[in-house]
Amino acid sequence: MEKLFKLKERGTTVSKEIIAGITTFLAMAYILAVTPGMLGETGMGFGPVFTATAIASAIATLVMAFWANLPVALAPGMGLNAFFTYTVCFGMGCSWQLALTAVFVEGIIFIVLSIFGIREKIINAIPSGMKKAVAVGIGLFIALIGLANAGIVSSDTGTIIGFVNFNMSSKTAIVAMLGLVITIVLYLLKVPGAILLAIIATTIIGIPFGVTTIPEDWKPFSLPAAPLFCKFEWASVLSVKFFVIMFTFLFTDLFDTIGTLMGVTQQANLVDKDGNIPNAKAALMSDSIGTVVGACLGTSTVTSFVESSSGVAAGGRTGLTSVTTGVLFLLALFMTPIFALIPSAATAPALIFVGFFMLQQV
Repeated sequence: MEKLFKLKERGTTVSKEIIAGITTFLAMAYILAVTPGMLGETGMGFGPVFTATAIASAIATLVMAFWANLPVALAPGMGLNAFFTYTVCFGMGCSWQLALTAVFVEGIIFIVLSIFGIREKIINAIPSGMKKAVAVGIGLFIALIGLANAGIVSSDTGTIIGFVNFNMSSKTAIVAMLGLVITIVLYLLKVPGAILLAIIATTIIGIPFGVTTIPEDWKPFSLPAAPLFCKFEWASVLSVKFFVIMFTFLFTDLFDTIGTLMGVTQQANLVDKDGNIPNAKAALMSDSIGTVVGACLGTSTVTSFVESSSGVAAGGRTGLTSVTTGVLFLLALFMTPIFALIPSAATAPALIFVGFFMLQQV
């Protein structure tokens, strides 16, 4: 462990790293419910996307652990999931197969850019105001989707920003609002895994409301569903529409990862005197590899998660933190039925909450 992760050099221990890895997983495990729920709306199915999400997250996080030796975990990005489903598939009328193809091509391009160090140069050349604007725009988009999924806003008026007329029959909205309050309270109390715990609590609250339904033959554990292996659509790759989709995935992920890496490594006091990230090339390769693997299995763009900062706060300083998180993602593969129970009313507060935090860039 010492030779592989340099524990003493970074002032940490095996037990600290394992606790930090568990903390990071609890903070970001909500993505295992949100991603399949979101992408599943396109016709991909909850089970296959769940399997793809868990495996892609585990592989990318383990690459980060062993190659970059950083306490950073990765998974399909919330904003990129929303863009995949609501803009590409629903808004532009594209098939999910074409969207996966765009994600795959983007991942290949990122691998090439990362190998030659072009990615860092591109990021440095873009004004900081534009970088922040991208995060804010995605945050607004995610929060709005959460409000729509919660039944708080509706498109009945011709626009998605029309408020629903509330009454006691608006069960989904009531449960979602309770979930949002729980999320905020747990976060303010600094409870580890606040978002995941709030999702679990909201799911339970939804049972008497009839929002959460439990099948008669339900079992908590099962073998993972087969992923959607290499379901690509190459017929339209030379079209302008495909280029726009691929470039948007590329552009968004460009800032997602570097912003998170900067924030987490600074918090862990791992940057050098010039503010450079250690093993930056390997770290950037991690999300590129995760994105390619994810696209081949059937999930959206994989990126570094800012929730990794919770693990750093718990003492994580090396890749052993990421190893722990990656292993937990693999174990979660056998818990598909548990995550499949979670209704949109329980994941909507997570979307609203994460979207709100992205707005802080303003």
